Amino acid sequence: MTVESRGSVLVAGSANLDFVVRAAHVPAPGETVLGRDFDTFPGGKGANQAVACARAGGAATRMLLALGNDAFAAPLEASLRNAGVALDIVRTEQATGVAFVCLSDSAENAITVAPGANSALRPEHLSSLVGVTHLLLQLETPLPSVEAWACAARAARVAVVLNAAPAQALPASLLAHCDLLIVNEGELAALTGIAGDVSAALDALDVPRVVVTLGARGCCARIDGQRLLQPAFAVPALDTTGAGDTFCGTLVAALSRGLPFASALRRASAASALACTRLGAQTGVPGYDEVERLLAERADASTRELAVYGGFA
Repeated sequence: MTVESRGSVLVAGSANLDFVVRAAHVPAPGETVLGRDFDTFPGGKGANQAVACARAGGAATRMLLALGNDAFAAPLEASLRNAGVALDIVRTEQATGVAFVCLSDSAENAITVAPGANSALRPEHLSSLVGVTHLLLQLETPLPSVEAWACAARAARVAVVLNAAPAQALPASLLAHCDLLIVNEGELAALTGIAGDVSAALDALDVPRVVVTLGARGCCARIDGQRLLQPAFAVPALDTTGAGDTFCGTLVAALSRGLPFASALRRASAASALACTRLGAQTGVPGYDEVERLLAERADASTRELAVYGGFA
């Protein structure tokens, strides 16, 4: 693989070890479900996105993360380094973050996260921004730290990308520092209070660039006033865990390499689709060449259904 890299990405965020149980379905409140296979996988939104940025996106990638002094830290560090991610690690006495995942036979999941060491990341831990073109953030680390990092990046003229997940209310001061906001449909509704009308919710956000992922339907975006629609790549889904993170990391990598936004959306959608065909958040992230092959094999699908669903038609 030879990839021309024009910029570099710093991901500041979470790293968790995922404990995954497969079951017929995700349990309802109060229900006990008999599971089957059990395994552990490296995860955490920040780490997943960093792996996707480097592996599927082909960008020079560095990550700021916090890990405990325990056995759970080793597989996380190894996974990131094996993907080619340079690491700035904050060591803490708190336990390494973990996530408990129930994965259903229909590829849906339910996830509970214990942040642990991720909670120790502070504003002063931000890595050097020299040579960085994009800072990618999520919400599994303390919100004051996320806002401080965004502010510092904006001051350094580094593009700030926020994946506003998990869903929560955000201060206007944080959104004011964002160049690009990436959300799913539920997160979009949580931020705007508008459900069932993607187009109206997009218009309600005071951020210059917003991308909304819509699962198997695809994604849509408002980019400097222009609407973009990208249908999903149809694949036989096995595990959707980390698919959104794969999308985020691949998208930011493509933008850091200078791709037009429409091309970056298509590449991110292809990588996300491939991630759904295999188990694990980081182990499921495809390689750059795999994404290239899928892009070459598939023609552009019609955007009509997506336009109708999002309220753009």
